[in-house]
Amino acid sequence: MKEYKHPEDNEQYKGLKIQKALDTPPSVRNPYFTKLKRRPQYSVDDYVKGILEGNISILSQAVTLIESSIESHYVMAQQVIEKCLPYSGNSIRLGITGVPGAGKSTLIDALGMDIVRDGKRLAVLAIDPSSSITKGSILGDKTRMEQLSVHPNAFIRPSPSAGSLGGVARKTRETIVLCEAAGFEVIFVETVGVGQSETAVHSMVDFFLLIQLAGTGDELQGIKRGIMEMADGIAINKADGNNIDKANIAKSHFTNALHLFPMPPSGWSPRVQTCSAYEHIDLDKLWQMVLDYIAFTKKNGYFQEKRLNQSKYWMYETIEQYLKNNFYNNPTIENMLQKVENDLLHNKVTPFVAATKLLDTYKNVLINQSKK
Repeated sequence: MKEYKHPEDNEQYKGLKIQKALDTPPSVRNPYFTKLKRRPQYSVDDYVKGILEGNISILSQAVTLIESSIESHYVMAQQVIEKCLPYSGNSIRLGITGVPGAGKSTLIDALGMDIVRDGKRLAVLAIDPSSSITKGSILGDKTRMEQLSVHPNAFIRPSPSAGSLGGVARKTRETIVLCEAAGFEVIFVETVGVGQSETAVHSMVDFFLLIQLAGTGDELQGIKRGIMEMADGIAINKADGNNIDKANIAKSHFTNALHLFPMPPSGWSPRVQTCSAYEHIDLDKLWQMVLDYIAFTKKNGYFQEKRLNQSKYWMYETIEQYLKNNFYNNPTIENMLQKVENDLLHNKVTPFVAATKLLDTYKNVLINQSKK
């Protein structure tokens, strides 16, 4: 049988006609939509200039640069931070923590609005808990801070915890530096309220505020927690309506409990204040407590001493994090780790011997690299 180049040329298809193809319809994007513009690429000097001018868009992109895991972004971010450092340090840094449901976001929204109405600029660094399975976060703090999120003098930056020390680490501290360089006079750092994040926040703020609830059966548990020793002040939130009496009782309990702890290095006796973020009750007294603490510690010299100690703390934290990453990303260690783990699981070595073996190997790798 004769072969045809095109099947439709075969005589058995003689009576058939091939319909002409339709013209390609115009793109729906044209002419009704303009071509999407690519985000401008900034240099280090562009970032610094924009931040010092208080440009929120550039500040946001610089924070994204800090949070990026790309090596080139990390290098650029460090250069931006270094140039902004001389313009930082002129803010009140307030750490806010409390159990989920204590009303942290509502209190920040209400107290923050009082601050911005007073003519000050406020930055809120809200740490959202990340899923341990998907590593994703809702990043929904802006939806709970309805008033602040639309105010021109407020900057809200939700960030995923990504499992990093309960949600707060080096990147948050570096973000504080950029916010201060951008002219923000008050900075709130909200923690996820669980895990080790409280310790990390305490090491990067001036005043550490613990938010508690009354009438939940949690008063004694709250008193027993080690977090009480870190708090410079305690706010009993939701002290309104039928809950006022319970809030006052809780206030006396917490006040008595604070007297059992030794005097903190600051010389400041932590205070307890009832308030209602929802009803906007006694928030002015809560903020005055923060201002009293700042004035007290600046007068006795503890304010500056604490900031210097915090800088030293984060230097060592950065060193430890770098060494840890470098260790686990070393090809020799990566290849060896699985075998050592199997030996450990089969009781061939103890955990101490296994760790020592890995560390000795890592040390030898570094020695050999230095000889090359």
